[in-house]
Amino acid sequence: MNTQPGALLETNLGAGAFPRRRGKVRDIYDLGDRLLLVATDRISAFDWVLPTGIPDKGRVLTGLSAFWFDHLEVESHLISTALDDARLDLSEEEARLLEGRAMLARKASVVPFECVVRGYLSGSAWKEYRATGTVCGLVLPGGLVESDRIDAIFTPATKAATGHDENVSFEAMASAIGKDVAKTLRSMSLEVYAEAADYSAARGLILADTKFEWGFDAQTGELLLVDEALTPDSSRYWSRESYRPGGPQPSFDKQFVRDWLEASGWDKSSPPPELPAEVVAMTRGKYVEAFERLTERSFPWK
Repeated sequence: MNTQPGALLETNLGAGAFPRRRGKVRDIYDLGDRLLLVATDRISAFDWVLPTGIPDKGRVLTGLSAFWFDHLEVESHLISTALDDARLDLSEEEARLLEGRAMLARKASVVPFECVVRGYLSGSAWKEYRATGTVCGLVLPGGLVESDRIDAIFTPATKAATGHDENVSFEAMASAIGKDVAKTLRSMSLEVYAEAADYSAARGLILADTKFEWGFDAQTGELLLVDEALTPDSSRYWSRESYRPGGPQPSFDKQFVRDWLEASGWDKSSPPPELPAEVVAMTRGKYVEAFERLTERSFPWK
């Protein structure tokens, strides 16, 4: 286990006994017929994984994903968040560090596209609209300003192992995976977004946009919602109380990290600097606040 004070940066369960793949945030272990997804406290920005972690970020991502998988009316890859169900021979220290971070999941053949749904004009969508009046080939009404609400649109993106995902048209996605599958993913993604946006709004949060990953169960072929769901890493949440269209909005994610890096003088091409303690604390606070407002329960790891 690789840790910094209060943050878990990397795991190595069973001293390498299980095949492991390392993503930007998750360490994924192949247990044969199932996967174990461990959400670390790593944080990325500008296509770099930063040397400083955000304590308990992985627990927020796992807890919120599990909450949404249970709440949504859609099948997911989640089997259990109980470590005992993974039937692993863990040391007491490993079990302590992994508490609240682990997700036992069904294996799935993952669709190689991010299924992005946008209900507000922000981020890369705003940049494209400002330049062309379109988003992923979809023509939007004229005269919109940054962060304006729009009728929800489906804007797929290619999944990049490194670097940025690339926005593509629905037609490009359909050409790659088949029209029927693409239509199903579009319909399901829009339905899940609408359900989650309504739920969030009732709790004072705007779900501006989100990205889903879908896959087909490796054994049954059933369509599953996989990876994470509606977390501050995969979604843009704003406070309804402070929402003011016409510019960027404060969000419940790594905004403090991005803002500090932008002001630090870092060139974004060399290894990034360590984050100061106050940026770490403020970022952790936003993740925890998102967890508590959405789940309506206290975060267990205060």
